[in-house]
Amino acid sequence: MILVTTDFITGKNLETLSIVKGSTIQSKHLGKDIAQGFKTMFGGELKAYNEMMNEARAIATKRMVEEAEALGADGVINIRYASSAVMQGAAEVIVYGTAVKFV
Repeated sequence: MILVTTDFITGKNLETLSIVKGSTIQSKHLGKDIAQGFKTMFGGELKAYNEMMNEARAIATKRMVEEAEALGADGVINIRYASSAVMQGAAEVIVYGTAVKFV
C-alpha cells in the first residue's frame, strides 16, 4: 500500500475508489496526566503526550489502510491528519485520504 500526501503517485495512472478514513481517541492514565500538568509549570517537552499522539496517529493510519485494503486499493493519496482535544488529557486523531487503484 502506497501512502502519499500528494494528489498523484509518480508513474502511475490512478482510478479513484473512495474517501477512506481512520480515527481513534486516546488518553493517558491519571498519574501521567498529573505528572504532565506539573511539567507545564516549568516548561519542556510533554513526552507522555507526544507518545500518546504518535500512537494515536499510528492507530488511525492503520485503520485507514484497512478500509482502503477492503476496497481493493493499491494506495491512498491526499492524506491529511487532524486532531482535536475531546477532554483534558484525551485527544482524537483522524486521518483521511482518497483510496486509488492502479490502472
